[in-house]
Amino acid sequence: MKRTKIVDIFDPALIGSEVCVKGWVRTRRGNKHVQFVALNDGSTIKNIQIVFDMAKFDDEQLKPITTGAAICVTGRLVESMGKGQSAEIQADKLEIYGTADPEVYPLQKKGHTLEFLREKAHLRMRTNTFGAVFRVRSVLAYAIHKFFNERGFFYLHTPLITESDCEGAGAMFQVTTLPLKEIPKDENGEVDYTGDFFGKQTALTVSGQLEGELGATALGGIYTFGPTFRAENSNTPRHLAEFWMIEPEVAFNDITDNMDLAEDFIKYCIRYALDNARDDIQFLNDMYDKDLIERLENVISQEFVRLPYTEGVKILEQSGKKFEFPVYWGADLQSEHERYLVEEHFKRPVILTDYPKEIKAFYMKQNEDGKTVRAMDVLFPKIGEIIGGSEREENYDKLLQRIEELNIPMKDMWWYLDTRRFGTVPHSGFGLGFERLILFVTGMTNIRDVIPFPRTPNNAEF
Repeated sequence: MKRTKIVDIFDPALIGSEVCVKGWVRTRRGNKHVQFVALNDGSTIKNIQIVFDMAKFDDEQLKPITTGAAICVTGRLVESMGKGQSAEIQADKLEIYGTADPEVYPLQKKGHTLEFLREKAHLRMRTNTFGAVFRVRSVLAYAIHKFFNERGFFYLHTPLITESDCEGAGAMFQVTTLPLKEIPKDENGEVDYTGDFFGKQTALTVSGQLEGELGATALGGIYTFGPTFRAENSNTPRHLAEFWMIEPEVAFNDITDNMDLAEDFIKYCIRYALDNARDDIQFLNDMYDKDLIERLENVISQEFVRLPYTEGVKILEQSGKKFEFPVYWGADLQSEHERYLVEEHFKRPVILTDYPKEIKAFYMKQNEDGKTVRAMDVLFPKIGEIIGGSEREENYDKLLQRIEELNIPMKDMWWYLDTRRFGTVPHSGFGLGFERLILFVTGMTNIRDVIPFPRTPNNAEF
């Protein structure tokens, strides 16, 4: 008989029909006359209750049914008299696929801490919490593609292996086929890459932006959505060594267009998640963050504040609040500063613009004052910066001057400069860290809990 997913089993039209469900046992309880099994197949946060009439089954048949066991049940779907469920299955047939020894199965008991479950990353998706989180993640990934597709953007696959350091931070994972036990050196004692696979030093990408700009100046509007890598030794709840980025780039867009796109995009994603993953978000709201749904609704119902960096610094300086990190013009604002503006001063998301050029990347368009650039950061409650972007410098001479000021090797940038030599246009873009969006939408507080297999310092086990 064809299987019915549990997400579809509560259709009133199925009441009275014979159904087949397959999944993993959450709980089992009962007595010598009747046994109740809560079954979940991962398609929904909801379990389906299976009722075993012990006049049809004996103890030996049901003995393997413990928490974590995988089973197949065929029976009749009926209206349920119990609270919290509309339907249940009266079992007629049972097949055991896989047992889970209660003496050793790590998830046998309820109430495990998130820290414990991080150590069981190969099993944690079977819990209600992580099932909900990763279903929300999937819904948001679909929303991202849907948003850009509806607006005529093209999905561009940018390289994971590159020789360019987009951010200029230098914290990149090197990719090489050189023998690490006997690394070849040239006459100057430097690593000789001529025998390496690419014949030059390469690394895993930190961003697809620079290549994305090439696509935008040919296709008009593109977006990337893929993994990026940073070898920062940051062991915090906000950092990962491998994470996913969404990076749109649009020809002919200025900074105002860029802010409009960012606001529309993030509101669309949140609304889509609320409409299409409501049960999971409601579960996370009830179990972890009682204000989650209210906060999500507030974000999408209000216009974002657009605030120049200079004015933001004045607000922080005059706040009377004692910050851990000092505030002054030219400082790279910290999360505590960003969250103060969003959560306490304006009480809604803020797009901070026109940052000092010294604290921003070389490719950002300079303002007429010569001190600031057309950067924009979208700041969210509980998160701080969730989007970073800018209008890009399209003037060849200004871009070249900035590259030289920062001593960026020209051998790595000739192709990027060519886009300013041949048919240059104003263009803009931004980057959204996917995991930070998921943190906001799920109410989780540690970024390691919103990616299936977190990569952090000293952790690449699964």
